[in-house]
Amino acid sequence: QVQLVESGGGLVQAGGSLRLSCAASGRTFSSYAMGWFRQAPGKEREFVAAIRWSGGNTYYAGSVRGRFTISRDNAKKTVYLQMNSLKPEDTAVYYCAAGSPQKFYSASYYYTGGSYDYWGQGTQVTVSS
Repeated sequence: QVQLVESGGGLVQAGGSLRLSCAASGRTFSSYAMGWFRQAPGKEREFVAAIRWSGGNTYYAGSVRGRFTISRDNAKKTVYLQMNSLKPEDTAVYYCAAGSPQKFYSASYYYTGGSYDYWGQGTQVTVSS
């Protein structure tokens, strides 16, 4: 069982930065694939970024590549999402997710919400223009 708690959301002006954190419980955190997803009002949840258990591979949605960076610290059982050059369209609730490694046979699985087993409660990010 893994519990996830996000933090770091808030209100920021366009062009600004935020760093989201996701603290995990559970002894097997270091073996899990981790992802960030977001959901804006009236829209479906969408993939943002993901990272392999070792941190050696990262994956990004095209809309955030070059602006967002995902990283993890397995010793601290925490995954981060550094968000730079924020835009109003980045406004959403951001969710952290964890997935058992045996599900991620190929890169495509990282992009799919159904691959993940555990989800946090979300943190609101609001970007003003």
